[in-house]
Amino acid sequence: MKFLYILYQYLIGFPLVIIATLFTAIFTIICFPWKNGKAPRMVQVLWSRSVLWFLLVPITVTGKEHVNPKQSYVFVANHQSFLDVFAVYGWLPNNFKWLMKKELRKVPFVGTACAVAGHIFVDRSNPRAALQSVELVKKELVDGISTVIFPEGTRTKTGEMGRFKQGAFKIAMDLNLPVVPLSLTGFYDAMPSGQAFVNPRARVHLHIGAPIDISQFADINEAMAHLRTKVEEGIHKA
Repeated sequence: MKFLYILYQYLIGFPLVIIATLFTAIFTIICFPWKNGKAPRMVQVLWSRSVLWFLLVPITVTGKEHVNPKQSYVFVANHQSFLDVFAVYGWLPNNFKWLMKKELRKVPFVGTACAVAGHIFVDRSNPRAALQSVELVKKELVDGISTVIFPEGTRTKTGEMGRFKQGAFKIAMDLNLPVVPLSLTGFYDAMPSGQAFVNPRARVHLHIGAPIDISQFADINEAMAHLRTKVEEGIHKA
């Protein structure tokens, strides 16, 4: 069965993903004047969901009642797999901008579409450029637009959650925005870093936690520790 599933992925699943990605990228570029409108958002959500559908990855989502689609938030999520992006993009009810590594800007069509959609690329090797990227994100977080950040910075290599970086929490503190923990479970089992196919037995889950006012904490390190605990609690709920 595993062999047949992998054969399906390479002959049918992944080709469908590529076609859907090209269509979505082109549509997003065409819709540049309305980048925050409902039509581009709907197509992007459909694309993200279709990726998991085409790869036959069943997902469950809990906690949507915790967030208001018209409120701006800073979402922080653990990063288990390449598939995390599609789960968050497809099932998070809020319109948001990614804070993503600059290398993705070079991906044909996708990089251009992300730039047109208003997602922000970060040069992690250049502190000054990274700071400028953060300032761009702050300007986008108005009228219900949120941002999603993986505070670990990269996908886990072991399945264990890595150390959180301060960027997401500085943005939330500067703009006085609530922070929402996102807990991704099962994605490492589905497609760990370096694996070229999806595990057919994987079951993935996204839990959206309750918003947290980080102004209640004494300093940024205390806020990071609390949010990390909340992300871990959401993982254990799956």
